[in-house]
Amino acid sequence: MNIFVGSLPFSLEEAELKGFFEEYGEVTSARIITDKFSGRSKGFGFIEMPNAEEAQKAIEELNGAEVDGRTIVVNESIEKPKDGTRRPSGGGGGFNRGGGGGGFNRGGDRGGFNRGGGDRGGFNRGGGDRGTGRRSSY
Repeated sequence: MNIFVGSLPFSLEEAELKGFFEEYGEVTSARIITDKFSGRSKGFGFIEMPNAEEAQKAIEELNGAEVDGRTIVVNESIEKPKDGTRRPSGGGGGFNRGGGGGGFNRGGDRGGFNRGGGDRGGFNRGGGDRGTGRRSSY
């Protein structure tokens, strides 16, 4: 199972990260993602564990744990499709067109800067029960 680990301390080394997960079972790889120009950690990484049961236990017990004063986020990683297609929008996050929460949505139901539809958030264009339905002065 591939596991995402976020909010890592920037000083954490891959060997240390691997050590946290080895307490729960075999770890086949541990990677901390770094900036390609500076080489500094981006504060997140991935763990690969072959046994799904051990991986799930690690996720449950390490999610929310404190490492060097930071509360880490641990959950199952969902791989990107390799054929270039994107997952359907609507889940949330920035710059979505056609649903979901988060900022800069077009036709969503939550968040700011919605365009066309939506029931919450500021600066809606064309719809929504909050906001003017008109272009604001931005």
